[in-house]
Formats: sequence, structure tokens, C-alpha cells
Amino acid sequence: MAFFAKETSIVAAGALAFCLLACVAQAASCGNGAAGFEQWKVEFARSAKAAGVKEKGIAALAGAKYARGTIQADRSVNKTFSGSVADFMRRRGAAAIISKGRSLKMANTALFHNIERNYGVPAGVLLAIWGMETAFGTSMGNQNTVSAILTLAYDCRRPQFFAPHAVAALKLVDRGVLSAGSVGAMHGEIGQTGFLPGNVLKYGVGSRNMRDKSTALMSTANFLRAHGWRADGGYQDNMSAIASWNSASVYQQAIVRISEAIDGG
Repeated sequence: MAFFAKETSIVAAGALAFCLLACVAQAASCGNGAAGFEQWKVEFARSAKAAGVKEKGIAALAGAKYARGTIQADRSVNKTFSGSVADFMRRRGAAAIISKGRSLKMANTALFHNIERNYGVPAGVLLAIWGMETAFGTSMGNQNTVSAILTLAYDCRRPQFFAPHAVAALKLVDRGVLSAGSVGAMHGEIGQTGFLPGNVLKYGVGSRNMRDKSTALMSTANFLRAHGWRADGGYQDNMSAIASWNSASVYQQAIVRISEAIDGG
């Protein structure tokens, strides 16, 4: 999930769960540099334990480092989605995504047929997202996931959004889905299609191993269905579901165009 506007993409399973997670952001002070990060972790650990994080997750929190690269990427994220749709598609290599997407669709016919049967989501949009996010799994990132997401939860820019995802990441460590050494994209996105940790918990299927192609694609389809994807609608009709994945207009329009090209090719 390209990061730009995932801020509407996590909703707690219930009012109590939402309160437990959201209140974590209020329980620890934020910061705008590395100086206060270690003290913040101590405060955050207390709140994380109250939200249900266990021993392995707390240990991963204790070992997390302030991720300067994540902060640098976060400060320039708006530039990524600037310009026209055509410019954005050119920068992101849309032509190559379409070509490779068509090939992968043919090579994985059974998988995509099964996903569409079970979730109502066609191959084109899944391939478009997969290609856009990680170049079909060839570029899943090398930033430490726990450090990245905790740094963003600490940073004063959007702590209330990232704190629930940080708690989720620690819970995924508890469950063995992640480890303290797991790596991913700069904003803590995980796996083939770039899930934030809270969305892995809520929409991940099976093992929730997002580095596994089939699991990631099924989970992406599950996310889209949960956000209103209509099996009887076209790509434009399902724009709201795509917007739930990323609310940047150029991204949404690019996904629609790439999806149509893959499925029509």
C-alpha cells in the first residue's frame, strides 16, 4: 500500500479495541528527532502492554532504533504523488507493470480464478497494485519494520495514525508473523503488496505471511472486498475501494488504467 493516504485504512474491530489502540498515541509524548526516542519507548511499552502486547513484542520494542531513513522518506512523500496521472504512470513504470502483469496473469491463472471466485476481485487490480507497490515482489524494502513503524508512531507528524499500527506490529511479533529483524518498506509496509501492520491483523488471511505471493494477493482482495468492492462493477465503479487502499488521486487513476490494460490485453 503506497503510503500517501493509508490514514483511512485501519478501523478497529470494535469500539473497545479502537479505544485501546487509539489511546496509546495519547499515552506517550511525541518527538521531532532521535533525542527523545528511547524515553518514549519506555512510555509506549506501558501502553502497548495495556493494549495486549506480550513478551516478544515488548522485546522487539525495546530493541527498536530511531529510523532516520523513514523520517526522510516521510518528509518527501507528497512529491511522490505530484503531477499528472500520465507523469505519475511514467515515473512508476506503468508500461512495464502492464506487460509483466499480463504475463503473470497467464502464468497464475488458477490462483487469480480462485481469488476472484472467493472475493469477487479480478486479477487486473491485484496485479496493478502488486506491480505498483513492489514491482511484483522484487522490491519489498530493507528497512526494519518494527523500527520504522515505531519511529512514525513517535514522530509528531501523525502519531495518532501510526500508534495503532505500531501496536499491531508488536502483536504480529508476538504471533510469529513478524520478528524483531523483519524488513519492509520505509513506512513499515509489509510484503508483496505493502500492507501496514494493522491491516495485516485485520485483513490478512491464512498465515498472514505477506511475503508469500498467494497470501498477499488474497489478503489484498480481502481488503478491497471489505472496503466495498463490487464484483458486478467495473474499475471506475469500484474507485472508492481503490481509494481506501490509497487516497492519492493520481494513484487511483493509474491503478484503474493499468488494471483495465492488464485485463483487456
